[in-house]
Amino acid sequence: MPTTRENTEDRSAVRTLLRLWPYVRPVRARVFTAAFVAVVASCVGLVIPLVLKWMVDGPIADQDPAGVWLGALYLLLLGFTEAGLFGMRRWLVARPLSHVEAEMRAALYRRLQRLPVAFHDRWPSGQLLSRATADLGLVRMFLAFPLTFLLVNTVTILVGVIIMLLQDWTLGLVILGPAIPVMVMCVVFEHRYAVVARRAQDQVGDLTTVVEESVLGIRIIKGFGRHRSQARAFRELSTKLRGTELGKARLLATIWAVIVTLPEMAIGAALVLGAVQVADGELSAGTLVAFLSTALALRWPVDSIGFLLAMSQEAATATERYFEVMDEEPEKDTVVHADRTAEDRTAEDATAEADRRDGGLRFDGVVFRYPDADPASTPTLNRVDLHIRPGESMALVGATGSGKTTLTALVPRLHEVTAGRITLDGEDVTAMSRAQLRSKVAVAFEEPTLFSASVGENVLMGTDAEAGPAELERALGVAQADFVHALPQGTGTQVGEQGLSLSGGQRQRLALARAVVGRPRFLVLDDPLSALDVHTEAAVEAALRRVLADTTALIVAHRPSTVLLADRVALLSGGRITAVGTHQELLRGNPEYAHLMSGSGRQEDDR
Repeated sequence: MPTTRENTEDRSAVRTLLRLWPYVRPVRARVFTAAFVAVVASCVGLVIPLVLKWMVDGPIADQDPAGVWLGALYLLLLGFTEAGLFGMRRWLVARPLSHVEAEMRAALYRRLQRLPVAFHDRWPSGQLLSRATADLGLVRMFLAFPLTFLLVNTVTILVGVIIMLLQDWTLGLVILGPAIPVMVMCVVFEHRYAVVARRAQDQVGDLTTVVEESVLGIRIIKGFGRHRSQARAFRELSTKLRGTELGKARLLATIWAVIVTLPEMAIGAALVLGAVQVADGELSAGTLVAFLSTALALRWPVDSIGFLLAMSQEAATATERYFEVMDEEPEKDTVVHADRTAEDRTAEDATAEADRRDGGLRFDGVVFRYPDADPASTPTLNRVDLHIRPGESMALVGATGSGKTTLTALVPRLHEVTAGRITLDGEDVTAMSRAQLRSKVAVAFEEPTLFSASVGENVLMGTDAEAGPAELERALGVAQADFVHALPQGTGTQVGEQGLSLSGGQRQRLALARAVVGRPRFLVLDDPLSALDVHTEAAVEAALRRVLADTTALIVAHRPSTVLLADRVALLSGGRITAVGTHQELLRGNPEYAHLMSGSGRQEDDR
């Protein structure tokens, strides 16, 4: 699970935000145009004080009404021009930046699909959801507003300061007096705010995780009366997030107080000094009006520095969180063993030729250790050797925690083997693309997962081909899932999130139908009948036998009735295959197997 990164000394907000460039580049023309338009609009606003100076020193001083009306017309036109240009800026950026956000979200989703199962085991889903929603919203807001106005306000302040210095350099120096303390405060604020912003966004992810788990586990919460403890956990996280947000608010209030107070004091000092100069005849009234108007026009660009920096830091931390996922190494489609010697290649080629003659599914010296496990620890699977012949069904039996599910996950490469090899008809699974591999292998897991889609769509996910109604009905028949025809819209019925509108047995039958609909050459079933009642199980087994006759299957089994579906049985113990034989052979000759199958297993054997 990712942790909050409190230390941001080695992180540059600018360097982080520059990583957004590949996404912005396709719309750069409109973004740059919008920035240019905003700069022009801001500069148009700075012309207004110059018009005021002309009016005060000219028509007003000369008591010329026509000149005053002309000056008013100029001011009106400048105001309309400024407003129109800012409106154009918003129009220019709205659509392209929405496109940037959509593209980033699509790229994140694609990357999540390609990341290994070990990544998803490690990361809470709420953290991923917050990155795909809240964080990308912050990035879009930054691109739409702070990015442009950091540039616009910088240009505006520079042009405004030049105009004031040209009007009267002594008053200009007075206005520039607070510049150094304000810049120092901004540097301190930026560093501190980055830490708090990162903490807040991580806490939002934690809160999202709690909400998602509570919604998905609502039956457990209600069943055990745990709503108070869950509410307490949510309240604690919410209170922690509230404290962090208040910390952000205090930092922003502090920087804003400095940024607002010091320039206001400088403007007040310039007003007093300017009034004295006008009284002494050293400065015209129009010049003082223009100077003060320019200074007041710069209040917004200066005052906005605080929250623009805050939004930029939040966008930087959001970008950092986004790329934490994007930088994760995706699954390799194929694995090239470039370091093999000529002798290795010769031996492997000979083995592959033998595999092709024998065919089927073969585990050859397979070792597996989870990626986050200690390299010195005992592997979950250790030197597994097993051969399932073409058209044969092999039941995999073992005690809880022996590694049965892990072994089945290696076939479709949900995990990568640490050592050894797995072959399908003599071809190493790591030499195939995942699309090619998963077109050959279908999987049904013990815990069936259904999506918020129709029954038919859930089942047909098991095939890449354009399977029609006939294939769908065949698969439903094999899985004894005829109950779908009694649903309100039949196979078009929406099953709801996680398929929780159906019973456990119904979900398991639909998952089995999904596995067999594509007529796979290899079938991997992880205890596929555990949630079925005795009568349904018998009917499914009868239909499944016909399917197993045409495929090569590995079936994780816990009950003798499931074991009897298979031609042979493999016993997995201590991470190794310790015995292979028929059910009756192992029952008679292997005490561990007999213990696992005790009770009903012996009764069936006696029959």
